[in-house]
Amino acid sequence: MKRSFLTHMALYCVFAAGNMGLLQAQEKPLSEQMAATVMDKWPDSLEMHPGKPVKWSYDQGVILEGIDGIWKRTGDDTYLKYMQKSMDFFVSPEGTIKRYKQQDHNIDNVKNGRSLLALYRITREEKYFKAATLLWDQLKDQPRTKEGGFWHKKIYPWQMWLDGLYMGQPFYAEYASLVKNAAAFDDIANQFVFMERHARDPKTGLLYHGWDESKEQRWANKTTGTSPHFWGRAMGWYGMALVDVLENFPQQHPRRKELVAILGRLNTAIRKYQDPKTGVWFDVLDKAKEKGNYVEASASCMFVYTVAKAVRKGYLPASELKTALTGYDGIKKEFIEKGAKAGQVNLKGTVTVSGLGGTPYRDGSYEYYISEKVITNDPKGIGAFILAANEIEAVKKSGN
Repeated sequence: MKRSFLTHMALYCVFAAGNMGLLQAQEKPLSEQMAATVMDKWPDSLEMHPGKPVKWSYDQGVILEGIDGIWKRTGDDTYLKYMQKSMDFFVSPEGTIKRYKQQDHNIDNVKNGRSLLALYRITREEKYFKAATLLWDQLKDQPRTKEGGFWHKKIYPWQMWLDGLYMGQPFYAEYASLVKNAAAFDDIANQFVFMERHARDPKTGLLYHGWDESKEQRWANKTTGTSPHFWGRAMGWYGMALVDVLENFPQQHPRRKELVAILGRLNTAIRKYQDPKTGVWFDVLDKAKEKGNYVEASASCMFVYTVAKAVRKGYLPASELKTALTGYDGIKKEFIEKGAKAGQVNLKGTVTVSGLGGTPYRDGSYEYYISEKVITNDPKGIGAFILAANEIEAVKKSGN
């Protein structure tokens, strides 16, 4: 009898301890549960694509942007160490960057500069600043359109893509702020103005994925130079770029108001095309009822981040927060599932990639966009989710 009682007590303690661990895991914010998935899946933040050579990749930079946000909110050095280990694989003690080619003039490669600047501010190690300066130097020599817009890549001449605004401008603004280069901010403002001028559709308020100044690409409209469709993640990149740039854009700069106005117009379009049924957004934004279209995770997370941060920072009125809160609830219902381990979650429903031109040629058609593979735990989607969750968690903590 005594042995039976002791056995039952031991089993109870094990059960209670297990439940307590589960409860503690469940109590962790979703941003941290997703970060736990990241650090388990990619312990070195390197093997983004198993079996392929490790690249200096913006995918990694999006994840680290989210990790940096958690570190700033929690002060937990686990996140800082993860960021540092990830960047130290590439950055030499002399400040060079392995597997980065400045001569490619690929604006995607500038993205990770924000992680370098974050580490420099925290550690004051010169190698991070020197590495960031290599990316600044790339921007100084980046090929441009005739009016001064950055080409997306040297291999994509005369083209501006919405994606490129996020890859280059937040770093450009942060570095310029750090070194007190006031002249850079006119150039930064111009990039958004040029992109909106050429890519915005006045009827919908949405922005086309890309614009070809030469109008020579097969995907380009021969009159306007724009690509045919409104891809969700492209507009998500553009929105995140705006709110991140404004964070480092001088308060008294005469062109700050232009960026806030662009953000306001973008927000109107985001609200208009939010799916009333799910609260999230479709891959091709204005074709919710078209065969094959689907709600897409990364764009939805980016829109939530953009609007929530814009409200928190005062770029948009508090009344606009409803869009972000509704979107975040939709993200949790549509895309979040339990992870393989306690205290982890997965993000379903992210399209791996969508582009224009290249080899094989991507024609920008509706059929092309919906043909790209959709996966679970794509790094771009995960990074965007952590950023969005961080913003919503900050809003809820403040009681708004």
